[in-house]
Amino acid sequence: MQQALYHPEHGYYSSGRCVIGRKGDYFTNVSVGPLFGQLLAAQFTEIWERLGRPDHFAIVEQGAHDGQFARDVLESSQKRSPEFFEALRYRIVEPFPILQERQARTLDSFREKIEWCDSLQPFVGVHFSNELLDAMPVRLIGGDVEKLVDLKGDKFVFVDRPGHDDANFNQAALDWIDSVAVNLQRGYVITIDYWRSGGEFHEKIQVRAQHRNLDSPFEEIGHADITMGLCWPSIVERAQANRLHVAGFTDQHHFLTGIISESPDLTPESGAKIKRELQTLLHPEMLGRAFQVLALSKNVDFAAPKLVGFKFAGEPDTALALIDPSR
Repeated sequence: MQQALYHPEHGYYSSGRCVIGRKGDYFTNVSVGPLFGQLLAAQFTEIWERLGRPDHFAIVEQGAHDGQFARDVLESSQKRSPEFFEALRYRIVEPFPILQERQARTLDSFREKIEWCDSLQPFVGVHFSNELLDAMPVRLIGGDVEKLVDLKGDKFVFVDRPGHDDANFNQAALDWIDSVAVNLQRGYVITIDYWRSGGEFHEKIQVRAQHRNLDSPFEEIGHADITMGLCWPSIVERAQANRLHVAGFTDQHHFLTGIISESPDLTPESGAKIKRELQTLLHPEMLGRAFQVLALSKNVDFAAPKLVGFKFAGEPDTALALIDPSR
């Protein structure tokens, strides 16, 4: 998975072959249209206000693809929250030059607001990611067995070996939490992704190309997306071990509905396009229930009211228990 997605020359993401949207391999919230970025810009503005309106506020994004989400956020902030726009700097964590170039073209009109770095650096503000963690390499561990990759002739195959009790299937995601916790000096983390419900190995891996589900990660290597739904409880447990506070957890439908309820100017009643975007983002049978939103905080008053995105959310422990019956 690491090589297929991130090899410097042949990786699906790192080579620039990843295409998102109607003419690509899959849809994301961002490819639906600018409304998603506009709604998140309203949430980021509230976070800035919650932190006391600092003069230097960072939005740190990982998994920025072509920079479209950043542009949607910056355009909306410039129009609707000029004081917030003045204070913010947008930092994209991007190790791959070809993606940096695409992002730079998309964000040319905001070049004075943007900075790039290869890895996380200390910041005050908010870290945002959309479908980042599901593309981090995993180990296929189930019961007492771990599946590894081997060669049979000129083809890749799975082979089994005894599992190890101390092995984490999602170590890369847990390491990411460690890094975010170290570098976040004060503020929030908001990550949006989809969860896994368990089952056998083949049910946990999703391989997509041209909006088709492929049968194996060994098909179209370097030309297909490979993802694994998140085990949210393990992410939360690691976050809390790093002294991050769980500030909210809910599905995307309730998260965006909470923001909309306090941002009526973002969703005018008329307009077929805006209605289609809303339906795709919110409908339970589309993206509304497929994705969950986790908010973490550090050095923020625990007694403060919920962020507006979690206005209609229940308690995080209850929501996490619903998707993890073992809790």
